[in-house]
Amino acid sequence: MDCTILQFIIVCPMVFLAGFVDAIAGGGGLISLPAYLIAGVPTHMALGTNKMSSMMGTAIATGRFAKNGYIQFKKVVWFIMAALIGSSIGSNLTLLVSDKILQYMMIVILPIVAFYVMRNKKMGDDSLAGTLPERKSFLIALASALIIGIYDGFYGPGTGTFLLLLLTGLAHIGLTEAAGTTKVINLSTNISALVVFLLNGVVMLPLGIVAGVFSI
Repeated sequence: MDCTILQFIIVCPMVFLAGFVDAIAGGGGLISLPAYLIAGVPTHMALGTNKMSSMMGTAIATGRFAKNGYIQFKKVVWFIMAALIGSSIGSNLTLLVSDKILQYMMIVILPIVAFYVMRNKKMGDDSLAGTLPERKSFLIALASALIIGIYDGFYGPGTGTFLLLLLTGLAHIGLTEAAGTTKVINLSTNISALVVFLLNGVVMLPLGIVAGVFSI
């Protein structure tokens, strides 16, 4: 599918804003995905191209978190594996759903996700940090990576926020570690889904690459 100048004009500024929001706490997909749809990109193409641009921005944010010591790599490698598997499942499921049904689903899901993300303004509760046995906390975080991975592969918006809330609220991980872990998992789900979308030809490469620069 050929890109138009109007699509770049609509998508790129919105993806810039989405990248800024994503770098802080997540939820940028609530801005970027509708931008692709408004620009007239077909639903599957919008999901695939959005994954490319968000992946590029998330990669930079993840690098910054790692540089500042917020990522425990010995632990998160297991979360990465779970996220890769979950996202692959979710993105393959998306490709089985027709474009029209996806549009109807988005009309319902997008406002619900937006409402939930906006009402959780604390972006994680640090008061519970360390109150669970380490093994239990690890298993909850591992399950969260798999489940949210499936969601992100299938749809995506709000992934970062959902992860942060699960890691702090259920796994009782400290806020700074949870934020770094969230970025690694989110990057993994983006990469896995993007590979699936690329292999199935549902990514508008020129638009995705330029929008990715704005996301960065």
